[in-house]
Amino acid sequence: MPLSLNGDRVPPRCAEQLWPQSLASVERFGTQGSVQIALINNMPDAALEDTELQFFELLEAACGDIPVNLTLYSLPGVPRSERARQRLSQFYHDIDDLFERRFDGVIMTGTEPRQPDLRNEPYWAAVAEVLDWAERSTVSMVLSCLAAHASVLHSDGIVRRTLSDKRFGVFECRRVGDHALTQGTPELMRFPHSRWNEVPEEALVSCGYQILTKSADAGIDLFVKKKAKSLFVYFQGHPEYGARTLWKEYRRDVRRFLVRERETYPSAPHGYFDAASAGVLADFRERALVDRREALLADFPDAHVTGALEKTWHLSGTCVYSNWLRWVSSKKAPRPRFAISGAVCAQAS
Repeated sequence: MPLSLNGDRVPPRCAEQLWPQSLASVERFGTQGSVQIALINNMPDAALEDTELQFFELLEAACGDIPVNLTLYSLPGVPRSERARQRLSQFYHDIDDLFERRFDGVIMTGTEPRQPDLRNEPYWAAVAEVLDWAERSTVSMVLSCLAAHASVLHSDGIVRRTLSDKRFGVFECRRVGDHALTQGTPELMRFPHSRWNEVPEEALVSCGYQILTKSADAGIDLFVKKKAKSLFVYFQGHPEYGARTLWKEYRRDVRRFLVRERETYPSAPHGYFDAASAGVLADFRERALVDRREALLADFPDAHVTGALEKTWHLSGTCVYSNWLRWVSSKKAPRPRFAISGAVCAQAS
């Protein structure tokens, strides 16, 4: 069954790339029997459209025989340009609509933090309201990166800590806990990370969180906790990322160095580039360190690198999200036993 969007609010780029073989309008297929998912996309303006497409592709690949209906939201208070506000008004629903409807599951992304303490962000009150509502009103909620940090701070007072350098790249994560979400997955999985902060494992464990995957280099990746009626699922990484997402972020950070918006040249993403690409980028870095100017970005080796980029985490991310959708579906309409989508998970092993 195809992934469908609520109403006729299908963003044009998604319709062009996914229509008609996958993404469809609910006007064509209806919602009866569908798993109802709210996607609360809070990513910054530059990543707003990419994030839509990333989650559409991930959910479409993961849903298998489960019909999934998606509705788009974004939190008020997230800083937006006029162009982004127009896009939200055209394709997204007002956040008050979220509380008036029934959803089986919710996915909430993070955004780029501007305050050391998340409770001082202009959208903090909206975050807290959504989290409290999800505990009472959903089967499960998935929280990504900053949204995960906000949730554990709000409900358990766990304060994230700043890293000495950006945790950036694709990291190998080991399965360390048994759970329906990790059934059928390989012991080792690869997931992208992009963050300056982390939540301490010892604090999570002491507050009853179950750690499911972690990396020797990146720390905790996937963890869960039942909160009231809902299973809260946390990713410090980004299984939804596209093949070029880390590249775009790295290029953005290089530009910030060249225009002196940051003092240090960014570290290349871990485990992401092949040897040839890494060599070309190292040469550019040496040039940039001695000739620091924005015009140098015209020589950035996009063509040499982008063709070699691979989404090596695709099958692992698809498997975990397939398990999540089946878990949500099983709680929405109880079945004799939890069923794993073998076709999806078998490919990830």
